[in-house]
Parts: sequence; C-alpha cells; structure tokens
Amino acid sequence: MTQLAEILHPEKPSDFKLSYDLPMQMSLFPRFRYMGSKFRLLEWMYSILQDLPFDNAMDAFSGSGAVSYMFKTMGKRVITNDSLHFPYVLSQALIQNNSTRLSNEDLDSLLSARATSMEEQFIQKTFSGIFYTQDDLVFLDNIWVGLRKLTSPAKRYLALAALLRSCIKRQPRGVFTVSGIGATYDDGRRDLRLSLREHFLEQTAEYNAAVFSNGKQNAAYHGDVFFHDKSHVDLVYMDPPYVPRSDDNCYMKRYHFLEGLSCYWRGMEIMGSSKVKKIRKPHTPFGHRGEAIQAFDRMFRQFSDSILVLSYSSNAYPDLDCLTHLMGKYKKSVNVLRKPHRYHFGTHSAAKRNLVEEYLIIGSE
Repeated sequence: MTQLAEILHPEKPSDFKLSYDLPMQMSLFPRFRYMGSKFRLLEWMYSILQDLPFDNAMDAFSGSGAVSYMFKTMGKRVITNDSLHFPYVLSQALIQNNSTRLSNEDLDSLLSARATSMEEQFIQKTFSGIFYTQDDLVFLDNIWVGLRKLTSPAKRYLALAALLRSCIKRQPRGVFTVSGIGATYDDGRRDLRLSLREHFLEQTAEYNAAVFSNGKQNAAYHGDVFFHDKSHVDLVYMDPPYVPRSDDNCYMKRYHFLEGLSCYWRGMEIMGSSKVKKIRKPHTPFGHRGEAIQAFDRMFRQFSDSILVLSYSSNAYPDLDCLTHLMGKYKKSVNVLRKPHRYHFGTHSAAKRNLVEEYLIIGSE
C-alpha cells in the first residue's frame, strides 16, 4: 500500500496567501503557472463581480481554471470552455467534479502500471533528452498505462490534472520552449530537485483537497467559443489570447508538452522540424491583428443576452477605446475598472516583468 500522508486532507498549500475577502475554499486551489494568469488579481476581481446579479457564469477561455474556481466558490453554476485540451482537463478535475477523489488504492494502481509495448512507450522514445530525465519519461508512460485502466472518468481527469501540474512544476520557467534536460537552469528550487513521481504524489494530495461541491451541476467543455451552445447564461467572463505589442502570445508554443500529455498526443500533429517536438499551432482569430477586432465583435454579439465581462490588458491590441466601442454596440452600459498589475512570467533573473494596467470591461443592460 502506498503511504500517502493525509491524502484526503493534506495541509493547506503554502503558495497561496488567503485574502480575507475571498472565500476560504480558494486557499486550496492548486495554482498553475500560466501565461497571463489572473490568479493574483482574484481578490480585485471578486470584489467587483460579487455585486453583479448572476446565478450562473461561463468562463469562455478557462485556462488554468482559477477564475472558474472562484466562481464555483461563490456558489455559482459554472460552465467552462477552452480551445486547448489540457485546460479542459483541469476544469473537469475541479469545476465539473464535485465529489470524486483518488483513493490510496487508485494511487497504488497508477504507480504499479508498466508500459511494455512500443505503443505504450511513446513519451520516452519521442522526448528523450529534451525536457526530463529518462526515469521521468518512463514514469509518464507508465502512469498513462494506469490512467487507461481507471474506470471512472472523473478520477482519470483528477489524476491527469495532478500529472500536468507535476510537469509544469518540474520544468524550469514553467514553459516548454527550450530543449535540454533542465534547460541548463537550476536555481536550487525544491521543485527542480523532485522527480516527477515525487511531484505526482504531492499533487494528487493537493488536487484531492481542492475537490468540493457547491451544490450546482457545473460543466466543462473543450472547443471553439464561437460554436458553443448559446443557451442563456447570466454572465460570460472572457479572457481570450491577446495580440501583444511585441513578441508573441502563443500558448501552444509554451505548453505544447502539456497539451499532448493531456491526451497522449492522440490526433495531434508533431512538427517534424521542431527540436522540442512542438504540436502544430491551431488558428485563433484573437491572436492576429487583422482578425482580432472582428472576432471581439462577433463574440460580444454572440453573448449579448448575458452580462459581458472582458478581462484585458493595456499592452494588447485592440486598444481600450476600440473594445468599449464594440461592446457598446450590444450593451447600453459599459463600465471599465482598472488596476495596475505586474506580470511575472518565469522565475529566472532575466524574466520579463511587464507593468501594465489591467482592465475589467463590464457590459450590462
């Protein structure tokens, strides 16, 4: 029997400083390092959104799931959507799932599984020498053998979410853009010392602790926001990819390994010329200057029966005046809330730190 201390009730994670304004349950959310994450803005957002009249909410670009989890702690029925698959896994684990947890027996079964066929050893053969040690890669293949044997979809998603967070904690800078084990970078952090197996044991405990029921039938979806069922929701929260002023904002480039791992690269095209085995980038109109304005207009029109809440940044295109004009075509009242914010992306000394103004653009009536 695997010895997992307090697997169902571990100590509160230490990387979250609970604000007295946020629901206590938020202290258990497993923070996921994610480009553009609104995690550190949750207190500000909560103080604004709690006064709006809504019983259910859609998080149209759910990402790490932090905002969706906040809505769930507020007692709202939550619907999540994301065009990428691994955010869908995260939402299945903690938003749609209200009660299912992994048992010690489940963990024993996962950890005892072994990849024996060539088909089951895809990760260790494809990613050798790129991101993780060979032992780590073998562990990932083995875990996937065990995942296929889990009969409960909810348990499978929960274990996968723990595996995804293990991988991003083990990876320097939390992105998958540079080849080489450890990316020649080690600042002595504990996360870089632990094996993926050790991380996984810790993360299954944290995800178990974060599962809770808000008494609502929440749902997670994976697909294009424009083809989502438009059945009425009271509030639609939108945090789409931005067109940045410089560089790029490609989530697939940074998180392709997590995207592939979330479904064992099933149906995904790995680019043959890529040293890090990137997956071909899907098209999104929000990421292209020539298409972004039309995409925002279409999205505001699609959800015009709901309260519209757009999370946006001052360093992106289109600008604030354009967005308020577009939203004003469908809403009588458009209000802009502002907050200075510094994005910290990466942990190395040369990490880019952008001071921006963060907006919540709210359309109602």
